[in-house]
Amino acid sequence: MKLHQAFEIVRGDVIAFIGAGGKTSTMVALAHELAGAGWRVLATTTTRIGLDQLEFMPAALPVDRDREEISEALGDYGFVFLYDQIQGDKVQGIAPGMISRLLDTIDSDVLLIEADGARGLNLKAPKSHEPVIPAETSLVVPVAGLSVLGQPLDEDHVYNAQAIDERYGFGIGNRIKSPWVAQVLRDDQLGLSGVPKRARVMVFLNQTPPNGFMRIRSRLIARLIMRVPRIQGVVMGSARSEDPVCEVQRHIGVVTLAAGMSRRMGRPKMLLPWEGRRTIVEHVIHQLHLARLTNITVVTGYYAGEITSRLMPLGVNIAYNPDYASGEMLSSLKVGLQALPPHISAALVVLGDQPRIQPRIINQILLAYAEGSGDIIAPSYQMRRGHPILIDRRYWPEILALPDDGAPRDVINAHQDRIAYVNVDNDSILGDVDTPEDYDRERRNAGL
Repeated sequence: MKLHQAFEIVRGDVIAFIGAGGKTSTMVALAHELAGAGWRVLATTTTRIGLDQLEFMPAALPVDRDREEISEALGDYGFVFLYDQIQGDKVQGIAPGMISRLLDTIDSDVLLIEADGARGLNLKAPKSHEPVIPAETSLVVPVAGLSVLGQPLDEDHVYNAQAIDERYGFGIGNRIKSPWVAQVLRDDQLGLSGVPKRARVMVFLNQTPPNGFMRIRSRLIARLIMRVPRIQGVVMGSARSEDPVCEVQRHIGVVTLAAGMSRRMGRPKMLLPWEGRRTIVEHVIHQLHLARLTNITVVTGYYAGEITSRLMPLGVNIAYNPDYASGEMLSSLKVGLQALPPHISAALVVLGDQPRIQPRIINQILLAYAEGSGDIIAPSYQMRRGHPILIDRRYWPEILALPDDGAPRDVINAHQDRIAYVNVDNDSILGDVDTPEDYDRERRNAGL
């Protein structure tokens, strides 16, 4: 995956790179991607960079050059870096107040800004005057380099290490651990210091290999970072690679449908016993927890009171569907989607009566989405589509606009080109409980 896809760049974006561990290389790689796609890319810094960094810029001009000359350079090179002046071996950046003037007078498609300095280190806590992020910024990318893991927490390896120790007491000289990196990056006073309130935030964990233990470790850091809704996603990869992004972790919500009338069962199927003292719906929630999903909304209807009393201790959100008796699955899905918080990027739609749901298959679906395989991810067993299905937020308005006699599959089938199928090795994705025969069969298949 490319950087511009992972960061979801659109024309008109003003993107500021802060932190440490590859800001310049990430900015340059993104600029070359966009220029290669025909965009007019303007770049600058509000701090300063090394003079040797200019060799990576196709064109570098003083900011006081004639605007027509800068525009012509954009036409010729696609990527132009602007600076204030050169002093010795340093290139001085422009004042933040000039950003609005650049946006108004130069016909570029996007503006990239290196808004921080870190002496070439891989992790940073800002000082009081840092970072220098212009108010016009629409996307902030905090960067960290994973090679800092295992290094001592000191000024030779971490910019302003003392500030991190003063805030968390990790201990100067102790080896840096994965959770420490996550805590620094998600902290309003450290990694998110100075970020404009209206700007999107996408963290970049640089130096993530495409496979192996370090990729798993990077994913752990990403999930810890995303405990705060302020960060919309964590991009994992290596800026110097041809395909720099291996995956993007985003906020995933779960809509568990548990409102059905159980007409063919003759009794509330969600409350049927399954394993130990758990009912079917409790077992489903337990499997979601094993898959490390936390933002879970359960849509209730029939027997709502008892289902709610059983599930509330499990830390889920409850949304009641008043139309459960006549609205079918669509009405419950609409209630569930509307109940998810605004920072959620995609919804995993789970059937509350699918007791053989497996965390391993759930994680296959989540990984396919993180790797950019598609915007709708569905499991498939022997060419049969099953559940759960992950649906990117961009398709929610279409689902919410469906008429009462519509079905979620109407939207899914309308976007066949955006569906990615995950082939699974068993039929657990097909087994929900509608009848007593289904219940008996599913229990046998589960070995109960």
